Amino acid sequence: MKQLIRVSFIISIILSLAGCGVYSFTGASISPEVKTVSIDFFPAYAPLAPPIAGQLFTEDLKNIFLSQTNLVLVQTDGDLQFEGAITNYTTAPVAIQGNETAALTRVSMTVKVKFTNQKEEGQDFETTFTRFEDFETTTDLSSVEEELLNSINDQLVQDIFNKSVTNW
Repeated sequence: MKQLIRVSFIISIILSLAGCGVYSFTGASISPEVKTVSIDFFPAYAPLAPPIAGQLFTEDLKNIFLSQTNLVLVQTDGDLQFEGAITNYTTAPVAIQGNETAALTRVSMTVKVKFTNQKEEGQDFETTFTRFEDFETTTDLSSVEEELLNSINDQLVQDIFNKSVTNW
């Protein structure tokens, strides 16, 4: 019986915290006044970026907010607003071996993000985020590029999510 009371108490605390809209299990700290998010398309201005880079990144950024918050995605004028572009996309050799050949190649992507919080002054930022993935030089880039891009996007959107709603 004591166990049941303890479990009921814990569940009621969890539900009350979840219901207030300020905290979530993802670490997001979103004001209860914030109800919507708008995410503009992030074009790829980097000459070497694959044609699908902008679309994949934009969709991944939308997905993290839809899956980890209760915010409603709107076309424009959200309480939280994101805009920007992919500004750099490069490949470069890393891990040079004794015979002066690279064992790995690094794919790096940089995204410039402008974040506006319409409900809380002082939360806005304009920042660039860069992430990378390495792959074996003996592998053809075109055969692994989409997988690398997905991994880089996952890291970038998590960084952007953290900076905008978890106050890190």
